[in-house]
Amino acid sequence: MELRILPGNIANMIAAGEVVQRPASVVKELMENALDAGADSVDVSVTDSGRTLIKVIDNGCGMSPDDAVLCFERHATSKIADASDLEHILTFGFRGEALASIAAVAEVTLRTRRPSDEVGVEVEFAASDHLATREVAAPSGTSVSVRNLFYNVPARRKFLKSDSVELRHVVDEFTRVALTRPDVAFSLRSGNRDVHLLKKAKSLKFRILDLLGQGVTGELVDISADTSVAAIRGFVGRPDTARKTLGNQFFFVNGRYFRSPYLHKAVMKAYENLIPEGVTPSYFIYLDVDPSTIDVNIHPTKTEIKFSDDNVIFSTVYAAVREALGRSSFSATLDFDNPEARDLPIVGKSYGDYAPAPEVSIDKDYNPFDYGCDSSPRQYEPSRYVAKTEDYGALFEESVVNGRQMLIISGRFIITREAGGVKAVHVSRARERVLYDRFLKALSAGSPVGRLTLFPVKVSLGASAVGLLAENSDLLSSLAFDIVPFGVDTVVVNAVPEGFPSDEASVDKLVRDVASLISEGTGALDESLRAALAGKFARLGASGGPSMLSQADATALLDSLASSSVPDFSPSGKKITAFISVNDIDKWF
Repeated sequence: MELRILPGNIANMIAAGEVVQRPASVVKELMENALDAGADSVDVSVTDSGRTLIKVIDNGCGMSPDDAVLCFERHATSKIADASDLEHILTFGFRGEALASIAAVAEVTLRTRRPSDEVGVEVEFAASDHLATREVAAPSGTSVSVRNLFYNVPARRKFLKSDSVELRHVVDEFTRVALTRPDVAFSLRSGNRDVHLLKKAKSLKFRILDLLGQGVTGELVDISADTSVAAIRGFVGRPDTARKTLGNQFFFVNGRYFRSPYLHKAVMKAYENLIPEGVTPSYFIYLDVDPSTIDVNIHPTKTEIKFSDDNVIFSTVYAAVREALGRSSFSATLDFDNPEARDLPIVGKSYGDYAPAPEVSIDKDYNPFDYGCDSSPRQYEPSRYVAKTEDYGALFEESVVNGRQMLIISGRFIITREAGGVKAVHVSRARERVLYDRFLKALSAGSPVGRLTLFPVKVSLGASAVGLLAENSDLLSSLAFDIVPFGVDTVVVNAVPEGFPSDEASVDKLVRDVASLISEGTGALDESLRAALAGKFARLGASGGPSMLSQADATALLDSLASSSVPDFSPSGKKITAFISVNDIDKWF
């Protein structure tokens, strides 16, 4: 087989496959270029979630007419002169590194002017071909418009996800860049809607507030540490605010966002014994290290970093997070339900030597038949001698409702009489089954779900989450949610599905969890995805429900469960009911 050198346009398309994976990749690269150009204002706008148009405008230093053309050539850069420069890179990238790849798979128009130039220049590229260069009137800085992404690579365009999913990725990349520079003003616009309008922030915490809302910043604890290998600053979430869904976990090194499952383990290790299994805290951790000790070029998009000594960085992150949590007086809670718990004090045989028995006083003149001034015996009052259920801490609550005799134990189990014994029903799993059936019907056939109307509850979520909920309003409405935007970063909740908690604190948490579920992206709802989404919402509703049941609620739950096609098992396959026969009870004695 004969070897040949690939034409430049094909080589660029191959390179684009590594750097430009979706519209969000273009947004990231162009925003980073703008910051490298010294901009303190960066405006991003997308149409059709970036498929049709991505436009990034900055007020940076601009480029000369020659550089405006040269920056579309592969490996064109002003940042590196020799190999040693690779060890001291503190900028995001090179002006030409991404533009060559972007221009290989889209139609690109670049307009730029330096402050010292009287006129600007406009350059057009498409499929790596230089189409035109002309002088134009332009403000100082650079504007890049990317149209019809992947128009010449139909297979790549076909595999883009739905607009809501692609926009979520755009918002994610925008957020990561905006979190690196609170001193820069950013904006993001999708179609005719402003997603973010970020002024220059006084501090990092104010930038987090503007991006993600008061609900996130109110949960954060400062982290700060200076060591010989790294300076660490930022914020970590309070243990009691850790959630089951991932979200708001960020690492940055020298002002660059990166992913690190390894360092994530360091953070989770710092939270040992502070959070239950299966939940994740928020964190915004910024590391400053010697550039020569890291390699930022192990991944085409530079989202992975190689440290010269990963173990030292791991230990440093762990110690810094643990110290921040300890300084804020967070400690492990006692688990009274765990027989293996070691936090409970053990009382030894000699306890009485150090803890004297309490003194007991006896009234020898007490007469239980002495009724005071009135010597006549009191009339019998049954209510005085029959214990109420409240007297037992509501542990047992027994009644007969609609001919069904039932016993509620700690709000967790319902016991009913059956022929030859009793049946126990696991309340939260029963709720999950009932909610799953309702949601699956609603998603599959448009069957209505019961709606619980509330007094309006305002929830501050951050602009990106508000946008995601707005774009999925039809889906949420089909599940009986009534959530409407209120300003840029807040929503108003008017209704939730029947069976969900309705107090303000629970609604606040519920909506945040719903936003996290929506952010995971569902794409086209085929049968398996509908079942998965119904299952997630059902678990959310079941876990957030009240622990105690009224008799009427218990009856309604049992009636709904009886109408289910699978009343004995939860959607995840766990047992809901158990039958205990009289013979089983006999064996206990």
